[in-house]
Amino acid sequence: MGGDHGCGVVIEGVKRALEETPSIATLFLVGKREEIHAALPPGGFRDHRVRVVHASEVLTMEDKPVAAVRRKRDASIVRAMELVSEGKADGVLSLGNTGGIFAAATFKLGRIPGVDRGGIATLIPTPHHHFVLMDAGANIECKPIHLAQFAVMGSVYAREILHVTRPRVGILSIGTEDSKGNELTLQAFQLCRRLDLNFIGNVEGHNLFENDVDVVVCDGFVGNIVLKTCESLATALFGMLRRELKASARRQLGALLARNAFRAIKRRMDPEVGGGAPLLGFRGSVLKAHASARERAITNAIRVLTENLQHHVNEIIERDIARANERLATPELAAAPAAPL
Repeated sequence: MGGDHGCGVVIEGVKRALEETPSIATLFLVGKREEIHAALPPGGFRDHRVRVVHASEVLTMEDKPVAAVRRKRDASIVRAMELVSEGKADGVLSLGNTGGIFAAATFKLGRIPGVDRGGIATLIPTPHHHFVLMDAGANIECKPIHLAQFAVMGSVYAREILHVTRPRVGILSIGTEDSKGNELTLQAFQLCRRLDLNFIGNVEGHNLFENDVDVVVCDGFVGNIVLKTCESLATALFGMLRRELKASARRQLGALLARNAFRAIKRRMDPEVGGGAPLLGFRGSVLKAHASARERAITNAIRVLTENLQHHVNEIIERDIARANERLATPELAAAPAAPL
């Protein structure tokens, strides 16, 4: 429930995911039973791994997340989180209200021990690789310790899912110098220097697409602006390019000759490849897919969620957060001079 295109799109994405991922033992479709059954293919779902779990309510995009999670106790996202908290499922994928997903994860799953705030990790494509942006919109107001923990969790995700051996971690700021930034980033900078990370210091906006950094740390206010600016810029550039290439017969010929290059760029920037953004820091894996996701995006989102579980991302986050909190709480480390960058 909660997607722009109805249950049928979700079910088709699930069907493809089950065909491609035999390691999935059970997959629950949580929502209004009558709508799910109406969207099933003729003859029903033949895969024995699928279970339908009825939920009579849905969190809408207009709902205020925290109040709605408390009021709509039979909402589909609440029921899905309860399946994880009860040990019946390992992870949740949702196309619904981001705030509602975050609130349901907070209330029903709880955070990993030692984690002060969960966050949204989004993969941003560059000409060279992908970098992890965290937080991408869950926490509008943050403390320095939250950014330091985002750095740890983002580093784990880059290491385990993107297979970056030693991720370069940077704090998004207005200059690369140690003294640049506001009070939040300056204090977070000092905390990150004391952690067992490949911390490269501050990074600016123009560093993001130059293969300089693997994990970009910021509060959710800044991160959401960065994310939506990147998305809209990509759409605008492709639109401008399309118009200009159709302006004359010569340009159309050039476009025809370069079509494979354009297709490669489009594939690299395709948001459906990643499927969605993980919410890190919670007990249980949670993935947020875009409300406009189609079948392929849903299939890929289930694949990514499965990879998170297979790589034991949450267990590694719990271990690394415990080590980070221990280092930050140790007086000797706090008093010691920071290592040079």
